[in-house]
Amino acid sequence: MKKEKQSKKKFKVIYKILLISIILISLLLWSRYISTSGLIIKEYKVTNKALPTHFHGLKIVHISDIHYGRTIKEPELKMIVKKINLIKPDIVVFTGDLIDKSNVLTKKEKNIITEQLTNIKTTYGKYAVSGNHDFYFKEYNDILNASNFKNIGNDYDIIYNEQQEFIFIGGLESEINGSPNINKTMHFFQIEENKNLKEKTYKVLIMHTTDIFEKVKQHNFELVLGGHSHNGQVRLPFIGTIVAPKGSKKYFEPYYKIKDTDFFISGGLGTSTLNFRLFNKPSFNFYRLTKH
Repeated sequence: MKKEKQSKKKFKVIYKILLISIILISLLLWSRYISTSGLIIKEYKVTNKALPTHFHGLKIVHISDIHYGRTIKEPELKMIVKKINLIKPDIVVFTGDLIDKSNVLTKKEKNIITEQLTNIKTTYGKYAVSGNHDFYFKEYNDILNASNFKNIGNDYDIIYNEQQEFIFIGGLESEINGSPNINKTMHFFQIEENKNLKEKTYKVLIMHTTDIFEKVKQHNFELVLGGHSHNGQVRLPFIGTIVAPKGSKKYFEPYYKIKDTDFFISGGLGTSTLNFRLFNKPSFNFYRLTKH
């Protein structure tokens, strides 16, 4: 009788170990092969009265953290570009980490990336800032230039519509590879002090490492778009991000409302460090800008 009880107890222990092992292996396989595949488009309506009248309904697509060479390769990139073009965006912004630093970029891969990014069509233009992985590749700027992306870096541009209304777009590169010179980006806000402007200027800021927002938030941007954190490649229900990377320790979740600023952070398309995602499928953001 005693031996029978011991045998049952031993069986229960083995059963629990096997059950836990199966669950863990299933989670690993799921996060490696299922959660890293497919694509989610996250759509947001962004309302602000400062938006010029004829920019009402402006469509912005925000892509980030492709990390080409890991879980994103030619078939995945083609699918992403196809989905972007179906939206018919007015502006596309890329917030860094095009190629993963672990990848040895071949000429063929460079041509594939260039061709696919060139295929993205917009009304007003395509803008990018560098991520920390992009500094490892001298080909990065060549790819952007050849595919008609403007590497806005730590600078800015002015986007006009046919009615000569305009919005500002500024950029901030990754601060992991050094401290970005934010003076150029910040300089364009001096224009807002021009007495000839009767209305508040609508300002968009794109960045890679999102914690740099702390240095510029006093400028009261209407829209801020960031990357880097992937919102945490591994997330848990009711908990969210497990680990936030350096450069995104304060701002890493999908959305923050800070005074009048709408601050969105992309969940990213690829993977970094490890080829795993959990409760966080590859995605890009789609914003519809409205006055009301």
